[in-house]
Amino acid sequence: MNKNMLFIGVILAVLLGSIFAGCVGGGEEAKGITLVILTRHDTTIQYKVKKAFLESEIAKQYNIVDLKFKYAVASQWKTFIDAGGADVAWGGGPTLFDELYVEGYLQPLDMPELLNYIDEHIPKTFAGMPTIRTDESGNIYWVGAALSSFGFTINNDQLQFAGLPKPTKWEDLASETFAADPPQVGTADPTRSTSNTRIFQIILQTFGWEEGWRVLTLLAANARIYDASDAVREAVIRGDIAVGTTIDFYGYIAMQLNPACEYIVPSGESIVNADPIALVKNSPHKEAAQAFILWVLSPDGQKIWLDENINRMPINAEVFNTPEGQQRQDLKEKYDSLKDIQGINFNDTLALATEAAMQYYFKATLVDAHDLLHQAWIMLVNAKKEGKITEDEFEQLKNQLTSLLTFTDPDTSETVTFTLEYAMNNNDKIKLNPDAYMSVWRQAAMSKYQSIIDYLSNL
Repeated sequence: MNKNMLFIGVILAVLLGSIFAGCVGGGEEAKGITLVILTRHDTTIQYKVKKAFLESEIAKQYNIVDLKFKYAVASQWKTFIDAGGADVAWGGGPTLFDELYVEGYLQPLDMPELLNYIDEHIPKTFAGMPTIRTDESGNIYWVGAALSSFGFTINNDQLQFAGLPKPTKWEDLASETFAADPPQVGTADPTRSTSNTRIFQIILQTFGWEEGWRVLTLLAANARIYDASDAVREAVIRGDIAVGTTIDFYGYIAMQLNPACEYIVPSGESIVNADPIALVKNSPHKEAAQAFILWVLSPDGQKIWLDENINRMPINAEVFNTPEGQQRQDLKEKYDSLKDIQGINFNDTLALATEAAMQYYFKATLVDAHDLLHQAWIMLVNAKKEGKITEDEFEQLKNQLTSLLTFTDPDTSETVTFTLEYAMNNNDKIKLNPDAYMSVWRQAAMSKYQSIIDYLSNL
């Protein structure tokens, strides 16, 4: 009898324990889910997304009670992901997301409702560029949540004040006309700016590797180089510079804040990109994270881009059918015009295969050695204006200034040139040990610039 009572007692305890556990839920799930989102989006977007999403039916359905945004430089994302400290990655451009995809930091989307929505409502390409990244089996690893074009923002008042013409092409920013002291062009360090990384990749593919680096070198020589892309935008708005390389929505913001500003996409020399959102590996809340992605892609989520303080281009055109969308026909017109943009045949694979090499070479030769580069270029332009050198001598010295470096490879000790083939073959090595390469490049660039300064000083 005692044994039977004991057995019954144990069973009751187990049953009551199960009921109690069911009442309080499985830890965090019962309290509600907090999604952690790695992002490059600013606090304005974060605030408006959090407010709108937490009031949505999707948030209630999946018991999502909070969003925590981690705004961090791209290099820190992998640490958060490895630690299981994130659910979603959002914003920062396809270059960053392709790197995360290649290195295994993203996992494929697998929620049927989300996959069906993407298939039925999100364009697979836009202006000839992919809006979705898939593997060979068709699994989706990231999907565009917004659209971005790349160009430059001008301040017409400052152009007039500086006596400069309105630029329409990348090469205008690299011309003798824009050789000024102090500089009237602005751009950003590609190791600190994903949007300017994309701009420089576009220039290299527009003009080809060798000629593209000549354009980049003279653009940098004409420029103030900032630590962040938003700093370039702010400098244009204030009139510190007359033109700055920017992503499209920075241009739209500048136009709203200062009517003298204008955003320009170089015709036949740019592309339209999808700005991704993705599910990261080790996400603690895989289903809820994908529910959030679904909301972002829906008209309710896409409305965020229409806010006058944000001015992003939505990827889902259905948002323009909403009452909010009807109020932003200016963005609808830009959306329609972007579909017909004359873009270049951009090679994503090539861009990714040379990304680290390009970023660190630019940093070492055009950012770290910028003072000497700018001085050499201004002296060269002035020497021509003053008749100290002939046109032929000017072209010869300009070619010397902008030529690809020949240097001693820090790994093999061989004498090599920074060709496209070299960049592709050594991209992974450079990514693993950038300081060794940058040190060699920096010194070689400074020596070249100084030799031109010395020559011109002795005329």
